[in-house]
Amino acid sequence: MKSLAQIMCLFLLIIGNVYSQQEKGIIGSNNWLRNWTDFKPNQKDYGEPTQILTGNITQDTKLTKRDVYLLLGSVFVTNNATLTIEPGTVVLGDYASKASLTISKGAKIVAEGTVTDPIIFTSNKSVKRPGDWGGIIILGDAPINRFGSGSAASYYPNLTGVNYANTNYGGNNDTSNSGTLKFVRIEYAGKRISRELYFNGLLLASVGSGTTIENIMVSHSAGDSYSIWGGNINLTKAVSFKSNGSDFKFNYGTRSNIKNSLAIRSPYLSSDYGSKCIEIKSFDNKGEFDFSKKNTYVKAQNLTFINDSENLEADIKMNLVKEAVYIGQNAKLEMDKSVISGFNPAVVLNDGIQINQNNLEEIAFTDMYFHSCNGNIFVENNSNNDDLENWYGNSAFFNVYSKSDNTETFIDIKNEKLPDYRLRINKIIASNEVDVDLIEDK
Repeated sequence: MKSLAQIMCLFLLIIGNVYSQQEKGIIGSNNWLRNWTDFKPNQKDYGEPTQILTGNITQDTKLTKRDVYLLLGSVFVTNNATLTIEPGTVVLGDYASKASLTISKGAKIVAEGTVTDPIIFTSNKSVKRPGDWGGIIILGDAPINRFGSGSAASYYPNLTGVNYANTNYGGNNDTSNSGTLKFVRIEYAGKRISRELYFNGLLLASVGSGTTIENIMVSHSAGDSYSIWGGNINLTKAVSFKSNGSDFKFNYGTRSNIKNSLAIRSPYLSSDYGSKCIEIKSFDNKGEFDFSKKNTYVKAQNLTFINDSENLEADIKMNLVKEAVYIGQNAKLEMDKSVISGFNPAVVLNDGIQINQNNLEEIAFTDMYFHSCNGNIFVENNSNNDDLENWYGNSAFFNVYSKSDNTETFIDIKNEKLPDYRLRINKIIASNEVDVDLIEDK
C-alpha cells in the first residue's frame, strides 16, 4: 500500500506539473483562434461596396451582413447614438480619404460578431498594405491623468469646426459603457497622418469598464495595434499580428487588465521609434502629467509574445530585434503566467526608474516563461542587470528560463492558415536558473 501511495503521489505531481506548464501563455482546451481569425487576410476579396458611410451618424443605425460598406473620410457616431453591426458584416476603409470610424463620447458601438461569422474592417484596395486606412477610435468619459480632458483632433485631416467637440474624451466615470466589440477583425489600418503620427488599429481613449472588448484581431497595422489612453478596460483574447507599431500600448493613467492575449512580431517590421509587444507608461511628456491623478496600472495574465525570426541570432546582430516589454516611470505592471519568446532582451525598464525594493514591487513578473531571449530584464542603456536577475530570478517568483526552437515549443507555429501558439505540454524545463548563454552578449 505504501508503494501504491507513493506512485499516486508521483502521478499527481506529474499531472500538476503538466497543468502548470500548460497554463503559461495563452490558454484554452481548444485553439480559440479557430474560425474567426485570419492570418492571410490579403487573399480575401469582399466585392464592391453597396453602401457608403460618411459624415456624422447622429441616430441609432444598424449595419447588416447583406451589404458591404465603404467607410469614406472621418466618420463620427455622435449625439449619444448607437451603431449596431450584424455578425458577418464587412466594412471597407477607403484608402484615398484616410477613412476612420470614431465613436464619440456618449455614443456607442455594438459590434458583436460570432466565432464563425466575425465582423471585418479592412482596406478597400485590391492589393492591401499596412496603413491603407485609418482605424477605429472609441472616446469615452472615464478618467485620464492629463491636465483637463483630452482631444484626438490631431488624428483627423480636414476636420471641420462642428466636429472638434466630437474628438474630446475624458471624465470621471470609471464604469462608463461605450458598447461592445466581440469577434471583430481590423486589418491594414494605421494610416500615416504626419511624419510622427499614425492612426492605430484600435484606439481606446478614456473608455470605461462597462465596455466589452474581447476576441479582437488587429493585423498588419502601420501604427500601434491597440492603444489605450486612460480609462479602465478589460482586454480578453486580443490578437496583434505583425504590426509595424507596438502591439499593446497603455498610457495616461489607464487602470486596465489584459489576459489570454497574443502578439506576433516580425523582425522586419517596426516603427522609427522602436516597437514593443507591450508598452506601459504614465505619460509621454512629464509636463502634461497631473501628479494628483492615478498612474498607469496594468494587470497582464496569460499573454504570449513571439518574435517570428527564422534566424534569431542573425536578426539580433542586425539590430532588427528589440525588447518585448517596456515600462516607463510612474507605471505599474503585474505580469503573470506569460510567455516571452525570442526578444532582445525580454524586458526593458526606463532608465529613470531607480532599482530599489519599492520600485521593483511595482513591477512584478511571476510564473513567467522567458524563452530564447538575448537577456531577460534590463534597465535602459545599462548592460549590467545583475540586481534585476537576482531579484526576478528568486525562486519565490517561479520564473522559468529556456532556450529551444519555436517549433518545438509551441503546438503548431508554422501553420500559415491556422497556427496554434499554445505551449506544447512538457516542453518547459522547470528551472529557475538564468541561462547565462542567453545574456552573455548583452
